[in-house]
Amino acid sequence: MDTYKSVEYIVNMLTQMGFMLSVAESCTGGMVSSALVDYPGASNVFSDGIVTYSNESKMKFLGVKSETLEKYSAVSFKTAEEMCKGVALRSNTDIALSTTGYAGPGGGTEEDPAGTVYIGIYIKGEVFTRRLSLSGTRNEVRKKATEILLEELCNRLKEKQENGKN
Repeated sequence: MDTYKSVEYIVNMLTQMGFMLSVAESCTGGMVSSALVDYPGASNVFSDGIVTYSNESKMKFLGVKSETLEKYSAVSFKTAEEMCKGVALRSNTDIALSTTGYAGPGGGTEEDPAGTVYIGIYIKGEVFTRRLSLSGTRNEVRKKATEILLEELCNRLKEKQENGKN
């Protein structure tokens, strides 16, 4: 599914459900929010997006715990989880998305080399996180992470629809 089709589906589903969405981004630097607002009608479901590139901003604006950053690092399942929970709570939205990672070409660790991105999806109190191992240039990694996150949200919304859950 291409990004535009994913966003179209997301906007239509959230409109039907009466849900609002917020986004917390680090490595994607606003690409997820930009993809959402590119679609007409997104203002009906998109509350806000925040880019928290530094650890300090993750703590200040999203409530990511300093202990989490010290123990797991900014690029981790736990940080992605706290980022999407934090933006959902602060924005009072039903759904929230997060990205944190090493877009490259530098950075990373042995366990999480450049191209590692963690995504988070918060839906009405439930959180799903996923680790991505991406390749390409810095912008290709950011673009792929954006596409995968939006497609993953589509899949989660389809599951909810099929199971009759709102």
